[in-house]
Amino acid sequence: MTHVAIDHADLSGTTTFEISPAERERESALRERFARFWENASGEPRAVYDRFISGSPLTDDVTLDAVVKDGVRGWWVRPARTESRRAILFLHGGGYVLGSAEAYRGFVSQIVSRVRIPALVIDYPLAPEATLPAAPNAALAAWHWLATQGFDSIAIVGDSAGGGLTLVTLANLVGRAEGPSPVAGVVFSPWADLTLSGASMTDPALQDPLIGRDYLQDCAGKYTGSLSPSDPLASPLLGDLRGLPPLLIQVGTDERLLDDSTRYAATAAEAGVPVQLEIWEGMHHVFQLDVAHLESSRSALDRAALFLRHAFA
Repeated sequence: MTHVAIDHADLSGTTTFEISPAERERESALRERFARFWENASGEPRAVYDRFISGSPLTDDVTLDAVVKDGVRGWWVRPARTESRRAILFLHGGGYVLGSAEAYRGFVSQIVSRVRIPALVIDYPLAPEATLPAAPNAALAAWHWLATQGFDSIAIVGDSAGGGLTLVTLANLVGRAEGPSPVAGVVFSPWADLTLSGASMTDPALQDPLIGRDYLQDCAGKYTGSLSPSDPLASPLLGDLRGLPPLLIQVGTDERLLDDSTRYAATAAEAGVPVQLEIWEGMHHVFQLDVAHLESSRSALDRAALFLRHAFA
């Protein structure tokens, strides 16, 4: 058993998963692998990032179809059998400056294979070429496009910056009279506060092997444009969370964005949102990508899939 789940009493809906010695060894080896990759990486930054993300393996039980239609660009990742009116909208990470739907197909296939529901992973405008509100507008356009295709039961899933964009999109959909309401949201290590005010951003005891505060600050400046980082379009933590659908938030303890997850979960719970927060000890930023190396990654995705299946039921 890699992790032991322990329910916390300090925040309703929070579970911590303790890491086993064997999994800690695997995590340590993986961090060495990360260090070698980034030390030897060369080329255009977006291409390098895509190579890194593409390490999440594509499952052999899905089909892939490119989408370029009605202003929506991305990829369908479909299981062999599915119910035609259910779908997942996936919003990728990359600090709003990196990432692509194509690179994320492997990771999304891991989710699709577990949930047995198709996912549309979209490309949205990246900074600095595009600034707010371009990305939220693209996410809403993809949502409405799915609705016009006959999907009436839709969840939104995202990682890192895409997790933040997921929370922004869910908030933007609250109270809208037209179209379906989201059935759920799942976010992996969401970037929910672009003001970078969480204590984990500067905690010297926290060792994040993938991202640092300076990087996040640079990305935030490029993405927000003329808007303030405190605008809810940038920082969903600072917006109105009332009326959101059920949420699952997963985060590792070894990441600068830890407090983005814990504070968002607490604020959502106070607003009456059904929210489950999972804190995975010893795990790095968006560890779910590393299904080929970590049992924790596979277990976390299994739990996310179970949450989604219940939401779609």
